[in-house]
Amino acid sequence: MDDIDQLREAVRNSPDNLPLRRFLANALMKNERYEEAEVEFKDALRLAPDSPDLKVGLADAFQAQKKTGLGLVIVEELVKEPKPPARAWLVYAKLLLQGKQAEEAKDAYETAIALNEGLRDSYLESEINLQLKAPAGPEKIKLQAGGPEGETGTRDGIDIERPKVRFDDVGGMDKVKEEVRMKIIHPLKHPEIYKAYGKKIGGGILLYGPPGCGKTHLARATAGEVASNFIPVGISDILDMYIGQSERNLHAIFQKARSLKPCVLFFDEVDALGASRTDMRHSAGRNVINQFLAELDGVDYDNEGVLILAATNAPWHLDSAFRRPGRFDRIIFVPPPDEPAREAILRIKLKGKPVGDVNYGRLVKKTDGFSGADLEAVIDLAIESKLEEAMRKGIPS
Repeated sequence: MDDIDQLREAVRNSPDNLPLRRFLANALMKNERYEEAEVEFKDALRLAPDSPDLKVGLADAFQAQKKTGLGLVIVEELVKEPKPPARAWLVYAKLLLQGKQAEEAKDAYETAIALNEGLRDSYLESEINLQLKAPAGPEKIKLQAGGPEGETGTRDGIDIERPKVRFDDVGGMDKVKEEVRMKIIHPLKHPEIYKAYGKKIGGGILLYGPPGCGKTHLARATAGEVASNFIPVGISDILDMYIGQSERNLHAIFQKARSLKPCVLFFDEVDALGASRTDMRHSAGRNVINQFLAELDGVDYDNEGVLILAATNAPWHLDSAFRRPGRFDRIIFVPPPDEPAREAILRIKLKGKPVGDVNYGRLVKKTDGFSGADLEAVIDLAIESKLEEAMRKGIPS
């Protein structure tokens, strides 16, 4: 029995022992068992719901799993407190960096080390500096989120993409693709047929399923299929510490999409933004949800031609009002890839690489239960194992 197992046994014998639960959660983090650590931090928070250290620990577990939006929800509340823990600023910096907000990450990191010099992290410093120096990608255009900043009070800009990826570049998911075609693609390509039946062009689709199964990739491919603009929206693009600012940010994003239609608007981790209002203590979160619902309804503005996709790993956490007709009325499960889908993903990912005779049938059998992200990781590991030999010979092998 290793140390972790011994700690688990101790927790089972003393389930209300808060220091013991905290110790177990931190031990799991050190052993890079982040999903298990997340569970333990949540259990500990049930015993001490106002503990800043436990909240920081949970946010760090989210950060380690790249659940950026969920982590930001926690630390953005913490750093508003009069005396937040220095480590909250450090985790905030890491999450902001994951969200490609290098300037804000730099400010948060500097605050952390000003409070506690012992938190200095040379790797994080180099990553922040690297992102600050990186040029913008060729497929992204930075557009203003409205009028002058002094008039609107919105964020500096909104990322607009024009994806080149198509459905052919997405392995498997044939049923999901067909539903997206009927709801989004066919109305844009054959508007006269839909108008004859009184159907508007637009609406919302909620994609849900396990992480790493291609929800974001499918959303980009949807925009690529209809050659439309694509606006990816994370929770960090909306939430703001100042009262009323989050609602203005959300409105600005919808207005930009309306001005660029046809446009695909994609909300990732939408459950973090649209969590059930009955679970919320503060009115600020409820106000954001009410604003979101108003934008979806398009009462004051025309949403025709704005195609709204959202992704979540936990649809049961989403406020029930989002699932009413006219909002996210089509809910589609994106499952882990089956055998034909895994083969299609492997063929797409290996295309153009120096490979020999690949036994796809055997690979498919051995990767039962793998997500698309898992398959990509397997290919990356295989490539790394061949790079040393290729570098030695000077040619790909």
